[in-house]
Amino acid sequence: MFNKIMKRGQKKPSKSESVEPPIPNAPASNVTVNHASRVAAAEPQLPMTLATAPQNPGVVEVLPMMKDVPLSERHVIFIRKLQICCVFFDFSDTMKSAREKEIKRQNLAELVDMVQSGSCKMNEIMQEELVKMISINIFRCLPPAAHENTGSEAGDPEEDEMYMDPTWPHLQLAYELLLRYVVSSETDPRIAKRYLDHSFVLKLLDLFDSEDMREREYVKTILHRIYGRFMVHRPFIRNAINNIFYRFVFETERYNGIGELLEILGSVINGFALPMKEEHKLFLVRALIPLHKPKCVSTYHQQLCYCVTQFVEKDYRLADIVINGVLKYWPVTNCGKEVLFLGELEEILEVTQSAEFQRCMVPLFRQIGRSLNSSHFQVAERALFWWNNEHIVGLIADNRHVILPIIFDALEKNIRGHWNQAINGLSSNVRRMFLEMDTELFEECQRQHEEKEAKAGELEEKRDLAWKRLEEVAAQG
Repeated sequence: MFNKIMKRGQKKPSKSESVEPPIPNAPASNVTVNHASRVAAAEPQLPMTLATAPQNPGVVEVLPMMKDVPLSERHVIFIRKLQICCVFFDFSDTMKSAREKEIKRQNLAELVDMVQSGSCKMNEIMQEELVKMISINIFRCLPPAAHENTGSEAGDPEEDEMYMDPTWPHLQLAYELLLRYVVSSETDPRIAKRYLDHSFVLKLLDLFDSEDMREREYVKTILHRIYGRFMVHRPFIRNAINNIFYRFVFETERYNGIGELLEILGSVINGFALPMKEEHKLFLVRALIPLHKPKCVSTYHQQLCYCVTQFVEKDYRLADIVINGVLKYWPVTNCGKEVLFLGELEEILEVTQSAEFQRCMVPLFRQIGRSLNSSHFQVAERALFWWNNEHIVGLIADNRHVILPIIFDALEKNIRGHWNQAINGLSSNVRRMFLEMDTELFEECQRQHEEKEAKAGELEEKRDLAWKRLEEVAAQG
């Protein structure tokens, strides 16, 4: 009798472990599901994971909803759903494996709802397997950029056609699942940090180079949440972002996610405690300021300007360092970039105090003098617009004895000879402001300017006479 019972006990597991393929084109309610958890409840064994789950390659099963499964079987069904979500599909052909793609999409959507609602509390094994499944889906080789295929220079992102990843229907749900897991109140950071470790964070940072803007937005949000919830990762994340910036500025000058990374840093910098740590100041000098160098700075300049201004607002003593740093990377022939820099400096000067302004005003206004005389009217116009800013006008008025002699010649040259009438008018307005500020100083600068003009005229006459003598000597030859 005992032998018969033992034989029956051996037959049951083999019968239940056989995975029945789904009935083609049948509704989910008519599909036979392998309830392996019943055996697990009867016989003690290790909890099921993705590695130990029975494999059925080439077949995507239709499984019941988690809410319809008894509590004792949810672990097995959960792992089976994760197993289905690890299957990849070819999205180049929309009709290929359409039913299997939809099954995977429904499973991912169900997992998102489950994590978001907290209806099923996950143990540590379930959390680990969940992160593994997400990693399999999102960590992949990114498709080559357009310039890598053609060998041409990277074009203007605003003019280029936006890339749309064909796998986005599944990829979006995988990202949404990760986001819901990170922000969920049921997620214990002390446990989750074992699976969302440094290796995971580095791979996540690599995804910022995706051509798909939608993907970069998701990665930005997720990394920001990880930074906020996992304090142990904060120094590592900042250091990893530093390395991305170094490689971008000094090696490749090609990276899609610089703007998104700067958006995260804008929030991070806003939370820096005072007095500011030395490592944060070094980050400003070594990473942020050199980001003004690349030709493609216009694609992320708005976010960069915000980060730099945040530093000066936090510690006004950094204004001198920032202004001199921007002047170091001042463009020579790129007029669009020069307009951006003039706008950024105006924002920085709005939060700059008098003492810091005095330390950098000489090199600053030498450059402004050159910008005033730019043949590109937008550059000259943007520089002249500084005098519409009350705070900057106040700083200039307090230091007019230094600033007016530097830019007086540029203003006179614009009034007399600039091709654009608007620049003539704006230059005349600025000249009038200085006259009203200090008539005596203005007259002194005018006298010096006239002397320079006279000397320049004499030198020109001498040069012409010298050339005429050389021509005469050559003619007598």
